[in-house]
Amino acid sequence: MNKTVINPWQWQDHLGYTQAVEIPLATHTLYCAGQAAINAQGQPVDGTMEEQIGLCFDNLDTVLQQAGYSLKNVVRLNFYTTSIEQFFAAYGQVMNRLQRADCVPSSTLTEVNALAFPQLRIEIEATAVK
Repeated sequence: MNKTVINPWQWQDHLGYTQAVEIPLATHTLYCAGQAAINAQGQPVDGTMEEQIGLCFDNLDTVLQQAGYSLKNVVRLNFYTTSIEQFFAAYGQVMNRLQRADCVPSSTLTEVNALAFPQLRIEIEATAVK
């Protein structure tokens, strides 16, 4: 995959994302539904923000692999959280997963009042290309 990172500034570099990613002539695009802390039986899993972030990424990895992609193919991540404060307190978990995969996506973070189940604190939506 040939991609160009577009960063007019440097301040976002330590946060693990980029302002834009250009993929010329991508042959396939995968739009992933939001992945939350849901187990294989479809039940929400209560846990800390860090634990839920880990399960969100595990679920995203499962979806990506099933479709023949990996986290490295992800060019956009949208984070929906019920607490930006808790999210940033656990942001090391996000950075660890992205750095291990050599993934530097464009990204948006939004605080919401609630997610699909009251136990959920975070949901991650992804777009991947190859």
